[in-house]
Amino acid sequence: MNDLTDEAAMDAGVEPVASRREPEQLTGIVLLMAGFFLAMANFMAVLDTTIANVALPHIAGTMAASPNEGTSVITFFAVAEAITIPLTGWLAARFGTVKVFFVSMASFGICSALCGIAQSLQMLILFRVLQGLAAGPMMPLSQALLLRIVTPAQRAMATALWAMTVIVAPLIGPLLGGWIADNIGWPWAFYINVPVAAVSVIVGWRLLAPFETPAVKRGVDVVGLILLIFWVGSLQTMLDIGKTHDWFASPLIVGLLLATIVGFVAFCIWEWTDEHPIVDLKVFKNISLSIATATMALVFGVYFGSVVIIPLWLQTNLGYTATWAGNVMAFNGALAVFAAPIIGRLVTRVDPRILISIGLSGIGTMLMTRAFFTPNMTFMQLAIPQLIQGAFMPLFFLPMMTVALGSLAPKDLANGAAMITFVRTMAGAISASLMASYWEHATIVSRVDLVGNIHPEALGRNVSPSLLSNLVQGQAVMLATNHMFFIVAISMAFAAAGIWLAPKPQAMGSMGGGGH
Repeated sequence: MNDLTDEAAMDAGVEPVASRREPEQLTGIVLLMAGFFLAMANFMAVLDTTIANVALPHIAGTMAASPNEGTSVITFFAVAEAITIPLTGWLAARFGTVKVFFVSMASFGICSALCGIAQSLQMLILFRVLQGLAAGPMMPLSQALLLRIVTPAQRAMATALWAMTVIVAPLIGPLLGGWIADNIGWPWAFYINVPVAAVSVIVGWRLLAPFETPAVKRGVDVVGLILLIFWVGSLQTMLDIGKTHDWFASPLIVGLLLATIVGFVAFCIWEWTDEHPIVDLKVFKNISLSIATATMALVFGVYFGSVVIIPLWLQTNLGYTATWAGNVMAFNGALAVFAAPIIGRLVTRVDPRILISIGLSGIGTMLMTRAFFTPNMTFMQLAIPQLIQGAFMPLFFLPMMTVALGSLAPKDLANGAAMITFVRTMAGAISASLMASYWEHATIVSRVDLVGNIHPEALGRNVSPSLLSNLVQGQAVMLATNHMFFIVAISMAFAAAGIWLAPKPQAMGSMGGGGH
């Protein structure tokens, strides 16, 4: 265990325990305070991926933008966050883990305030990009520091505390974001980060400064970083403006697609051959990690896209307020909190591929029920599938990490975890853009089909044209939503079958065992 910890620490840019003098161990209330601030940092970073979801109609309305344009507020944050995740190890080694962590947190708080005062959608997107860049290092470094301040015997409990923030934050995000948007205004969905960040920086620095790691001068893979930003930025720009430019009928969109492909290929070649790559792609030689990452990207992509679409549908077509849309979405995490500890024990006793298949089958079944939704659904009819789906989420997520990391050598553990996090975050951001565009396109196609089947003579003269238009639009949106969720459910079925291409983990009881 000590060897694994030291090697993983080296991969994360942290000096091994054996070669440094450890500070005096925190105990009692001081330890609880430090752990709380670290957990809150991760909670804030995860919370901001979902808190704006149900507030999108409010944001779009204030900024005179369409709801689909408003999804950029979510996707650009996720992309920026994904870009800085691979940089975390280099930053921590170059400047010190504690310094990087608190600079990130302070920057996160400042950028949150700037998001709240943004006067245009373009300004808001810019500040969300900066906020995402700051949030990226907060998640891995909060976990690394949490494990540093506790004893080996306390690490399991510390890890559980950290993981609980990942489960609870998406649950709280829609609830909190909806209430804020309806009652005090959407800017406060960002302002609430400011006092938390300020207190955490001021108090947390005093507690954690002794745990700083030595700064070591290390070169940075500038070419790799530029190529990463180039292809990710080109891809996201293409996805966000594709609809307004009629997609591939526009030379600009075609150019962005070519730039994405060329940039991605160049990035892969450079990172594979560079001596000190910013993203070590050679870890994907491990077949289990590769298959698990591909499955994670597919599942999390369609799942995150649905998390964006459902609140938009509820508010723009069913008349739900942001608060009530958040209440519907919150059911998704209720059972997940209770199921996670049970699944954590099952992973060491049951082939994780079986658990993943069960989890994905359950999620897919609940998504398939949405392919038969109607405009007159009651609140509970909408919430119950969310509740049941949440119980299956740990069955997918926790065993998937075992499949992904269970056969990696200790020296590759941190890099493998970073890669699957990076791909998962990118998949969510890309999917949100694609599904929003597809949803609008499918609505237009459905409306055209419906209008073509209307016979004016059968309606009579007493039918208001505006009423008829609203009815047709509502049905078109419903058909588009149903069709989208049918495709999403089928994708889950493919993922449930595809995970069996991965070999059975050799050491299911401990990640990174690699057969040791």
